[in-house]
Amino acid sequence: MSTAIALHLPEGVTVEGAVRPGYDTVLTHDALAFVADLVRTFRPRVAEVLARRKGRASFDFLSETADVRAREWKVAPLPEDLLDRRVEITGPTDRKMVINALNSGASVFMADFEDASSPTWDNQVEGQVNLADAVRRTIAFVAEETGKRYALKERVAVLFVRPRGWHLLERHLRVDGQTVPGALFDFGLFFFHNAKEQLARGTGPYFYLPKMESHLEARLWNDVFVRAQEKLGVPRGRIKATCLIETLPAAFEMDEFLWELREHSAGLNCGRWDYIFSFIKKRAGDPAAVLPDRSQVTMDKGFLAAYVRLLIKTCHRRGVHAMGGMAAQIPIKDDPAANEASLEKVRADKLREVKAGHDGTWVAHPGLVSVAKAIFDEHMPGPNQLGVLREDAHVTREELLAVPEGTRTDAGLRHNVRVGVQYIEAWLRGNGCVPLYNLMEDAATAEISRAQVWQWLHHKVAVDGAPVTPERFARVVEEELERVRGEVGDAKFRAGRFPEARDLFVRLSTAPTFEEFLTVPAYDLLETK
Repeated sequence: MSTAIALHLPEGVTVEGAVRPGYDTVLTHDALAFVADLVRTFRPRVAEVLARRKGRASFDFLSETADVRAREWKVAPLPEDLLDRRVEITGPTDRKMVINALNSGASVFMADFEDASSPTWDNQVEGQVNLADAVRRTIAFVAEETGKRYALKERVAVLFVRPRGWHLLERHLRVDGQTVPGALFDFGLFFFHNAKEQLARGTGPYFYLPKMESHLEARLWNDVFVRAQEKLGVPRGRIKATCLIETLPAAFEMDEFLWELREHSAGLNCGRWDYIFSFIKKRAGDPAAVLPDRSQVTMDKGFLAAYVRLLIKTCHRRGVHAMGGMAAQIPIKDDPAANEASLEKVRADKLREVKAGHDGTWVAHPGLVSVAKAIFDEHMPGPNQLGVLREDAHVTREELLAVPEGTRTDAGLRHNVRVGVQYIEAWLRGNGCVPLYNLMEDAATAEISRAQVWQWLHHKVAVDGAPVTPERFARVVEEELERVRGEVGDAKFRAGRFPEARDLFVRLSTAPTFEEFLTVPAYDLLETK
């Protein structure tokens, strides 16, 4: 691909995406050399930990790390600006979102290069430009349609960054002829440009780490942090990272994650949507593990309730935060009654979290910050609940694998199809954070949709009394696509990428073996138009 601006590239580094005005401010020679060093040092280990994922067939607490779980130890002390994280907002790294999220009144903004972002080259690089400007407080945005200007307030949220998971590549950058791990690209560029600036401003380089399945993956991240700090002369331990516990294997290694990252740890988070997806994926072949409708798989039931108790107990025993999960609701502006019912669900969920002992929670929309904050302010008068040790929680393997009771309905099947196809279609157009049916959907919820359909098809599950057969599924897909056409309008439907999204959703749902992540084959389609 031709570039608009020439870059001064280090030896062995090639950029295969367009270099638009402003991109050269982050794709500098020294920054790319830093990324290349991380890639050359750690790319073989990334391949090793990914290969290791395929060999794990059973789920239990590890005998070889029993001493880590048994011994008394604490993670390193937290910096002052991370002691109170009662409400965190997440979202993609586009310019307007970054400003609004930092201004939202939340304690933390997690800028997301992962599940809330479609990883087009432009999204990834513009996101880096936007975050560098945000760190320096020079970021501003003017909306074309209204002329409204957006800028940062005096008081803003603490910034965290979520790089991509180990399984995702950045195909537009090559080091020594090979594509690079997206995680190292996202982390490396941000850290190089912003770590020292953040420290000078009284904060630090803080990260969320997604999709890990083993403490060896956490060890890999820790080694990346150590090398990055050494290369740039940043004091060791200034990076702080929260691990998302969003895979079934990770639930059995919470202590081990904290141990591996103990000098860099900022706790654990209940990544509920990805955790549900992982539960289905890792037990896809087990007919005893078939879940009910997604809407019935709630945090107070089965494996989810158990993992919440274990996460809080583990974090507080080790002296670090246990963060709650996402409230995906978005305000319903044209229906006050429906909006109030939706907000009441948020309040109930956040009340459950704070009473369980969580130190903070997530929301997807600025309009929910005050709702969640009011609940935590009332029930958590201090900055956190590290003193709530949950010594009553004795969580077993069987509880972490417990399938919640519930029903499987035709409405649930159809909802999975509508959400899955519409999300993939938006993702293929470069939008990874999509409002659908009054919820903010990201890649994790689309993964649940296609995983659940695969599970029901594979096991010929009875849904409203009749099995889900390929013929029934095909009919539902066509009927629901017609419904979507009516909802979005014919012109928008024809202008979109619905045929490709439908084909990918169907292919993943009917494949003889379960595809690990929909975003991997979807990446092959992402920038083909």
